Amino acid sequence: MGVSTIDGKAAPDATPARRRRRGRGKLVAGLLFAVAVAGGGFVAVSSAGLLEGGSGPTRSASALPPATTTVTKQTLNDTRDADGELGYGPVSTAMNRTPGTITWLPDSGAQITRGRSLYRVDNEPVMLMYGSTPAYRDLKVGSEGKDVESLERNLRKLGYDGFTVDDEFTWDTAQAVKEWQEDRGLDETGVVELGRVVFAPGKIRVESLEAEEGQPASPGQKILTYTGTSKVVTVKLEAEDQRMAKKGAKVEVTLPDGKSVKGKITEVATVIEPGDGQNADPETRVEALVSIGDSKSAKGLDKAAVDVTFTASKRPNVLTVPVAALVALKEGGFGLEVIEGGSSRYVAVETGLFAGGRVEVTGDGLTEGMTVGMPK
Repeated sequence: MGVSTIDGKAAPDATPARRRRRGRGKLVAGLLFAVAVAGGGFVAVSSAGLLEGGSGPTRSASALPPATTTVTKQTLNDTRDADGELGYGPVSTAMNRTPGTITWLPDSGAQITRGRSLYRVDNEPVMLMYGSTPAYRDLKVGSEGKDVESLERNLRKLGYDGFTVDDEFTWDTAQAVKEWQEDRGLDETGVVELGRVVFAPGKIRVESLEAEEGQPASPGQKILTYTGTSKVVTVKLEAEDQRMAKKGAKVEVTLPDGKSVKGKITEVATVIEPGDGQNADPETRVEALVSIGDSKSAKGLDKAAVDVTFTASKRPNVLTVPVAALVALKEGGFGLEVIEGGSSRYVAVETGLFAGGRVEVTGDGLTEGMTVGMPK
């Protein structure tokens, strides 16, 4: 068993750090420290040294700690609770791109699917199509790009054919566009002019109207805002809690009625929020979108405050003690004061996950049910 020395004399391993009384020679040189641990509590004062393992000597009942606890085996979860808002997720804006007069608008809350009118200008429809690239130009023979592929994919889904779905706008594509234009009461030009379609990731729900029927429409004007159609929870976390929010991770959502439902993180993004006050610095936050597995549980709740429990890591069936049971050893590292038969001894331990005021521990001879001291 390795030893360390105090004033030139050998001292057993795994002994708690302590000062010698004044007048008894030179004090042991040491580093005073306190380790703040996730979940609360501190460890004791220690002098620095080398830990080689082993257990320290026993001490009598008169010197036993004032309180004790038990080593337990359990599943330890690194969790964090956060406030969330149940709704329909991020809000986007439909901007007009053509001059004219607004002749029709949908109702707030309406759901619009592929190929349907989003609004009308001069009684001609501006239509919704699914795609990730915003419309930014006229699409015509010779055009190439992802927006062309999105257009062709939508035309195919709407029942038009005779062309290849790729990123090239060909003569065959133009013929399909003419058929589509005829069916929608538009001039059959074979060109999809800028402003005729709005691309969104999928079907949408109208959040609010930003214009009125009969109002003049100009390029760049806000017409309406929209969201997706599925209920999602939006949660904003502190930047230091980013480890909690991983795409695909499972969470637990507590609804206003107290019912808990399972959720899954679908998107994670870093957002910059302006600071409060004129001279306040902006704040970096992590925004997570959470889908709800049992959507029926949220029926009738368009917007509501909910609680979300994130789990960053999980350690099943491990030995744990309260964080406050740890003592810092003179030889370095941490230990526990194991109490047996009216006396105690110190056992060096390795720490693992800290969560909920407890810590995972492993050590030679350490077993479930052992009694350990709680330092002052």
